Amino acid sequence: MLHLFNTLTGKREPFKSVEPRKVGMYVCGVTVYDYCHIGHARSALVFDVLRRYLEYSGYTVTFVKNFTDVDDKIIKRAQEEGVTCEAITKKYIEAYDEDMGKLGIRPATEQPKATEHIEEIIRLTETLIDKGLAYVVDGDVYFHVARYPAYGRLSKRRLEDLQAGARVEVDERKRHPMDFALWKRSKPGEPSWPSPWGPGRPGWHIECSAMSIKHLGETFDIHGGGMDLIFPHHENEIAQSCGATGKEFARFWVHNGFVQIHQEKMSKSLGNFFTIREIFAKSDWPESVTGEVLRYFLLSTHYRGPLDFSDRAMKEAKNALNGFYDLFERLKEPSDSGTGDDCLDAVIEQARVSFVKAMDDDLNTPMAMAALQGLRGEVNKLLEKGLSSRRRAQAREAFRTMGNVLGLFQSDVWQFGASPSISRTLDVEGEKTGLGMMADDEIKRLVAERQAARLQKDFKRADEIRRFLAARGIIIEDRPDGTSRWKR
Repeated sequence: MLHLFNTLTGKREPFKSVEPRKVGMYVCGVTVYDYCHIGHARSALVFDVLRRYLEYSGYTVTFVKNFTDVDDKIIKRAQEEGVTCEAITKKYIEAYDEDMGKLGIRPATEQPKATEHIEEIIRLTETLIDKGLAYVVDGDVYFHVARYPAYGRLSKRRLEDLQAGARVEVDERKRHPMDFALWKRSKPGEPSWPSPWGPGRPGWHIECSAMSIKHLGETFDIHGGGMDLIFPHHENEIAQSCGATGKEFARFWVHNGFVQIHQEKMSKSLGNFFTIREIFAKSDWPESVTGEVLRYFLLSTHYRGPLDFSDRAMKEAKNALNGFYDLFERLKEPSDSGTGDDCLDAVIEQARVSFVKAMDDDLNTPMAMAALQGLRGEVNKLLEKGLSSRRRAQAREAFRTMGNVLGLFQSDVWQFGASPSISRTLDVEGEKTGLGMMADDEIKRLVAERQAARLQKDFKRADEIRRFLAARGIIIEDRPDGTSRWKR
């Protein structure tokens, strides 16, 4: 049974949905004023995997992830570029979809925009005013935190402590320093909508409450996001949503940890801030980075812990995937031998049990990947004994099925050719020559020539060919039966 760490209660709890076998999940999306960074990628991936695992476990998932498309940062960017806010949000929503597509992130069931829910936002704000939980000041509407006694239960902060630590407020119209805006009076040049309090636009927190309630109902199963959203965003969501409906809002609150760059906090000021597209485009990484490599890396650490992004980590992720796809290539080879066939079912079942146990343990993806690594090792052993073509296909399907939960191993062809980091090659006699990637036919010819040399016990020539190919990023593996195979 799946157990998730619930930020609201501060402990791991068995997951049980409001409706049997159905899950409603809301995750705070991005504010679309810039390209997404590696932190956004991690959050998107965590909840993509949670959704996939819930579906693997037999649930029907309604997954809602919003776009914040009206905000101070969007307005500022539009003014700087001399375009409309709509032009800014359209550009960066398209960029977001492109980046997520490269990472294999599946689109949410619903992807609402704040500007499409103004009516719901106004109605929710009116309810809070009617209940005495919000007040109007000169066209602005504020939530009155002192009227909601449970304020702080998600972040484990007391209102008294927050008030004592609050900075001197410029806006003295507030009744409490921690009161937050539900509706903002419009300023010249800003987008606005009509409301009972005059033209204006919604505050950030009320947007998510209105969108989640519309698409999932007043009480739903899972609300997610990064740890940086616990306070004040998610705390405020709980206050205004529970205050308006009188019901529990989300039953489970799930938060992912931060991303660090070379063991330092990711920050634009430190110059270690990377967007997703910058990571794919950088030419000075020691290893090429693709969506699957980045995905494997992001899953290599438990989602609630800090994650260190580094060149070494990218290389390790690529090497790990190399090992899997090398096995998948072997599984494609036809075979009549079936000495190890009878052992495969038990090997796959053991891996499946370990995989499920890891995922049930608060989405422990590192342990789930360890189970797949274990399966890889066992299948390699069985291949040495002999697996029939039918059993080889069965093994490949087992990797596909479990890998699909993590968004891995779905490609038929591995994406890498010769490594771009190899810049020196040798001719057969060991002299330096120029660069170049060898064609498959030429590699096969040399491998066959080397095999013939070995049979003739011309080991000097065989070693020369091995060195020649190795310098070009081609690895030869000699099998116990005397044959050889190669890979880039």
